[in-house]
Amino acid sequence: MARDDGRRTVVQVRVRRWWRRPFFAGALGVAVLAAGAAAYWFQPWKLWQNETVHEAAPTASARTLATGTLISHEHTTSGTVRVLRLPDGSRTLRLEGLDTSNGPDVKVLLSDAPVKPGRAGWHVFDDGAHVSLGSLKGNKGDQNYALPRDLNLDRYTSVSIWCDRFDVSFGASALMKA
Repeated sequence: MARDDGRRTVVQVRVRRWWRRPFFAGALGVAVLAAGAAAYWFQPWKLWQNETVHEAAPTASARTLATGTLISHEHTTSGTVRVLRLPDGSRTLRLEGLDTSNGPDVKVLLSDAPVKPGRAGWHVFDDGAHVSLGSLKGNKGDQNYALPRDLNLDRYTSVSIWCDRFDVSFGASALMKA
């Protein structure tokens, strides 16, 4: 309440004194920093942002070495996976019809871990041997990832759309030889 004579009320004086205390100013600063750090870490805005990629298949004469179908883990995920051998001998992992959530620091992993449905499969893909093929180009569409020339495909039997920030699989597929 304000007075017409310009004097402050007891409530106004107490509020002003409260804000002047170093503890409360420091706590407010810490709270603002914590909120900023949490926003950076979780990046919640990515849940509403889709990135669609439409890369063409490498060549019509590519030979399919392995295939798979993505299942959902932490996030609803669908699409197919193919490992292709190109005429020059190089190999590519191709995601087709991918549809998953966007997120912070999402990668494509090849792993030796078995694909397990449900929560049992959420955290297993970085436990054993695994190779990152790089950041997910988009959470929707068709995309290609070059495989290292020295990669032994007999060792890596699964693919995961992997959130490195939270060590969790969005979705995964076993690779079955064609």
